[in-house]
Amino acid sequence: MLNRYARAVVTRIFTPLARLLLRLGLTPDVVTVTGTLGVVVSALVLYPMGQLFWGSLAVAVFVLSDMLDGIMARTTGRSGSWGAYLDSTLDRFGDSAVFAGLVVWFVRDGDSDLTAGLALACLVLGSIVSYAKARAEGLGYTANVGIAERSDRLVAVLVGAALVGLGVPLPFLQVVLGLLAAASLVTVVQRMAAVHRQALAPAADA
Repeated sequence: MLNRYARAVVTRIFTPLARLLLRLGLTPDVVTVTGTLGVVVSALVLYPMGQLFWGSLAVAVFVLSDMLDGIMARTTGRSGSWGAYLDSTLDRFGDSAVFAGLVVWFVRDGDSDLTAGLALACLVLGSIVSYAKARAEGLGYTANVGIAERSDRLVAVLVGAALVGLGVPLPFLQVVLGLLAAASLVTVVQRMAAVHRQALAPAADA
C-alpha cells in the first residue's frame, strides 16, 4: 500500500541524486548491490549489539537505494527484466537480515524469547509472501494483492524497533511483530486465493 502513495514523492525527491550518480559513472546495479550490502551489514551488526534505533536508522537509509536504483534505470531508459530480477532477489537478503538481526539480539542478549519468536515468524512468513507472488508469476498468474506488502512490513518493523531503541517499552515491538506476522499470513492466503480463482477461470469458461 505504501508503494502507491510514496513512489511519486520519493521519485521527485531523489531524481536529482539519481542523475548525479549517473554522471559519476555509477550504474543502477551498483546502487542495488551497495544498498543491499548496507542493509545486511547494518542489521546484522547493529541489531545484535542492541542498537535498535541506530540499526533501524541505518537500514532505512540504505533501503532508500531500493527506489533510487529504479529512478536511475528509468532516467537512462534501461529499465528491464534483469534489473527487476536483481532487485527482487537482493531484497530477500535485506529483509531476512533485518529480522535475523532482531532474532539474534533477543535470543542472545535481549532476554525475550517471545520477541525472538515473533521476529522469526515474520521472517518466515515474509519469505512465503514473496514466494507466493514469484511462483504465481512463474506460472503465468498474478498475485499483486495483500494487506502486507514488502514496504509495509519494513516500515512497521523499522519504526517499532527504533521506538523501542529510544525507550518505548518492549511490548510495543511485540505487538507490532505479532500484527505483522498475522498480516503476512493473511497476505499469503489472499495471494493463494487470487491464484486459485485465476486457475479455475479457464475451467469455468469451458
